[in-house]
Amino acid sequence: MATVAVNGAANAALLCVEMLAICDEALAEKLEAYRKADTQKTLDKNSAVEEKYNH
Repeated sequence: MATVAVNGAANAALLCVEMLAICDEALAEKLEAYRKADTQKTLDKNSAVEEKYNH
């Protein structure tokens, strides 16, 4: 059993896709690409915050 937060629709969707991707290689590849892009977006935002407040 898995749970997600109230108002956590995006996380619930990602959990669902992750489960479906177990049996679907194409979906697994798309999920991996999404996660890489999302990670980069987060790192870019972090860099912007660091630049703003640390310099």
